[in-house]
Amino acid sequence: MSAAAVLPRTAAPSSRRWWVLATMTGSLSMIMIDQTVVSVALPTMQHDLGLSTAGVQWVVNAYLLLLAVFVALGGRVADLLGAERTFRAGSALFFLASAFCGVASNEREILIARGLQGIGAAMMIPSTGALLINAFDARERGKAMGIYTGVSMVFLALGPLIGGLLTQGVSWRAVFFINLPIGLATLVAAHYTLPKRPRQKIPAHAIDWVGIPLLIVGLGTLVLGLMQGQTWGWGSPAVIALLAAAAVLIPAFLFWETKAPAPLVELKLYRLRNFGPNSLILAGVQFALVGASVFGAVWSQQVLGFSAIHAGVAMLPLTIPLLLVAPQAGRLYDKIGPRPLLVIGSLLIGAGLAWLAYHLPAHDYDRLIPGYIVMGVGIGMTISPATTDALGAANPRERSQASGIVQTVRQVGGVIGIAVLGAIVAHVSLVAPTASVAQHVAAGTDGVADAYWTGAAVMVLMACVALLTVRRREEA
Repeated sequence: MSAAAVLPRTAAPSSRRWWVLATMTGSLSMIMIDQTVVSVALPTMQHDLGLSTAGVQWVVNAYLLLLAVFVALGGRVADLLGAERTFRAGSALFFLASAFCGVASNEREILIARGLQGIGAAMMIPSTGALLINAFDARERGKAMGIYTGVSMVFLALGPLIGGLLTQGVSWRAVFFINLPIGLATLVAAHYTLPKRPRQKIPAHAIDWVGIPLLIVGLGTLVLGLMQGQTWGWGSPAVIALLAAAAVLIPAFLFWETKAPAPLVELKLYRLRNFGPNSLILAGVQFALVGASVFGAVWSQQVLGFSAIHAGVAMLPLTIPLLLVAPQAGRLYDKIGPRPLLVIGSLLIGAGLAWLAYHLPAHDYDRLIPGYIVMGVGIGMTISPATTDALGAANPRERSQASGIVQTVRQVGGVIGIAVLGAIVAHVSLVAPTASVAQHVAAGTDGVADAYWTGAAVMVLMACVALLTVRRREEA
């Protein structure tokens, strides 16, 4: 590993570590909100920019695709250049790309800008987790990660509401311009709170020239195939070719990494205590979360007749418990370890989804509120402990890469969730063209309910993973 890697100290000075927490939390919140904030602005953007139907979809997909594909690479870059320098570079790129989005005048410009946003975010995310873990000692990490993950997940869920307020009150361009003051504040805060590292040249032998293209193309074909499955058809030659290429390239990448002199991804991290199970659980939570956040928002608008802003407000019973519980879960992690929190949290998420699925056919939002609350509590109990435990097990010099791997698995879990649950909704919602409006509504509701049942089953499986494979501290 390069000497410019993440600083191998246990904690930052007391006066500085809380500023590091504020800076990292603000930056991650900005990244998370950009995954969902544009959804309600798309119709206005389509009208103003003349977007095609595919272009509308790719305003969202371009960001998610580049983020998912490059986040593991961002972790390796942070190990080589230093997490501080990589974070600053990613923040600057995200800042400039947001400005580019705000002034875009056509489809090509907005898609390029969104892709650059995704790359900037991919450089930032691994560094934020590593810098935060290194800033706090083991006694306070859970509390800090609880605040970091809890606040950012709330902004992820509030994206549609904030996007609706900005689009209706100002302009769709404000959805992107709002990142400029936040990004500028992040860059200024990083300048004063993060340590400066001397510039150091990266030797050519430290770069995995074979692994980089294998990972980018392998993950790219997988994510693209999953994203386009519903649009192009799961049996279409293009989707089959993409998924087949991924089935060859990803195993080839993993095999190469076991032989590479300077591997892009240190597979030995999966031998660390709880690293693999925590990564899988985070992917499962992301898989299930899209069911409530994406399909729930669409269902409430199409079936209940909610406006975009109303649909965002309707998610508050999910987001408020998450915000309140995540810091407390972090404190509990510091005391009792991860296993009880992950088992109970996963079961609560599953119970919340099952409640939503059972009560959805009544078309009564009030009946859904208990399910959203239980699900929010469960998410708050799982995200922070799983992330803290996974990164805390890694060597300080490998935490940026560990964070990149965890986030890659998590993002791919979300993409798979959208693809699988979306396919279930689309299949169950199919009715004859001559069906009545009531039959169409019932079919759409049944599709979303089945997606929720599937998410609940996945979370029960994640609870089993936590119970059987996550080791207690005394077992480590």
